[in-house]
Amino acid sequence: MGRRYVEVFRCKKQEYYSAIAAEVNQGGFFDSEYRHSPPPRPKKPAEDKSSMEYTEVLKLRGLPYSATTEDIIKFFVEYELTEENVHIAYRPDGKATGEAFVEFPTAEVAKTAMCKDKMTIGTRYVELFPSTPEEASRAGRNPRARQ
Repeated sequence: MGRRYVEVFRCKKQEYYSAIAAEVNQGGFFDSEYRHSPPPRPKKPAEDKSSMEYTEVLKLRGLPYSATTEDIIKFFVEYELTEENVHIAYRPDGKATGEAFVEFPTAEVAKTAMCKDKMTIGTRYVELFPSTPEEASRAGRNPRARQ
């Protein structure tokens, strides 16, 4: 690291997850002119996922960019998904966004699958959110998307 130094501070698990989520949302890097950590984001009240309305679709966020349909099927192995159930989101340039949508047989099965929230694929923890078929359809409109 040359003449640089690193400061390490204790933090709560939720602060760690928030920092990782911010890193994912910002594409994994900050403006090269910015030399310090980004300003803290305002805290939003945590939304209880168990009280949200569920459809048969879950949104996955925080996937490794190299994640494949097969990786996601293995992640949900007990739900016996097929490739048709998994939709990985891609940017217009064809690169993965780190998000995907998974269709389950019913809303109840999707809600049960939420037990996988914050479990890992590779070294990345994956966040799960209730979604809708419409949101999954909008994300899958990329003509370069590859499954």
